[in-house]
Amino acid sequence: MDPKTIRERVAAIESKRDTLLRLLEQPDLGTLRIDVNQALEEMDDLIEEFKRTFGESDTQ
Repeated sequence: MDPKTIRERVAAIESKRDTLLRLLEQPDLGTLRIDVNQALEEMDDLIEEFKRTFGESDTQ
């Protein structure tokens, strides 16, 4: 996979982070809250690792 494709996919993932944050604010989420929190943590880890590997400005 070429770096441009990787950058595009990470940018797409990063753009969906706000959706998870909004979902987390829902009062009736119940036990799904655990899964949403886990998804956010994994997403943040992925983005952080990507930025360490390819540089901070590559997702902009």
